[in-house]
Amino acid sequence: MSSTNPSIKSLLELATRTLDTGSAQLDAEVLLAACLDKPRSHLYAWPECSVKTEQQAQFLAWLQRRAAGEPVAYLTGRREFWSLELLVTPDTLIPRPETETLVALALDKIPSETSVRIADLGTGTGAIALAIARERPHAEIIATDICARALAIAKQNARRLEIGNVQFIEGSWCAPLPSRPLDFILSNPPYIADSDPHLEAGDVRHEPRSALAAGPRGLNDLQLLVRCAAGHLAGNGWLIVEHGYDQGSHVRQLFSASGYRFISDHADDAGNSRVTMGRK
Repeated sequence: MSSTNPSIKSLLELATRTLDTGSAQLDAEVLLAACLDKPRSHLYAWPECSVKTEQQAQFLAWLQRRAAGEPVAYLTGRREFWSLELLVTPDTLIPRPETETLVALALDKIPSETSVRIADLGTGTGAIALAIARERPHAEIIATDICARALAIAKQNARRLEIGNVQFIEGSWCAPLPSRPLDFILSNPPYIADSDPHLEAGDVRHEPRSALAAGPRGLNDLQLLVRCAAGHLAGNGWLIVEHGYDQGSHVRQLFSASGYRFISDHADDAGNSRVTMGRK
């Protein structure tokens, strides 16, 4: 390797000067670590280590694309969720920390040693289904999505992670579910209003609109989901859904109107209303 090659430290300094994002340092570290095929801790342990020419070229190309607004997860093709490294493509929503709130709440309800039947509707990368499957190996899980390309990524993630207790079925919401009742139905559906300006800003503008927007108030898919889930849950089965920070009261009303009991609203780590659950 030529001694003129830049160091890890100098490339990170260049990147943080180049990127105009609120997470410039983190973005730069994730991209460079991916180029080096090393954990981020390697960057701190070996800051003066020089970077090979081809790795430098890849990093600078990604840096330009990130500066133009492309999400880091789409550049690297990876995103960590619940300590699982998931493949991510522009056909899938990028898994977010807020959704881990739903996983944690579901795990509090799902028995660890008993076989239960669970559905994850609108699975995308398979994030929720695979996180639950890893933590509850006795569970039988069905993951559905209307997008065949997203479902293919979810299947690939399951194979890579060697998780075998998830069945993937193409279809819209409850439509592909078998007739046998489920003990839990989980979902992170689209819940952003069609006119919300956030759809045209930041990383979100690169993600599939169909996985984000849901009508004038962002409630169209939640309404469908809450109603159809009631017909597929076993007695005392639970529905647990993610929603927007300002939708908690509306979603609780949807649950109540569909006959759910023990309805509760839960905040994410930022303190925002994020998940509602109810029992049939």
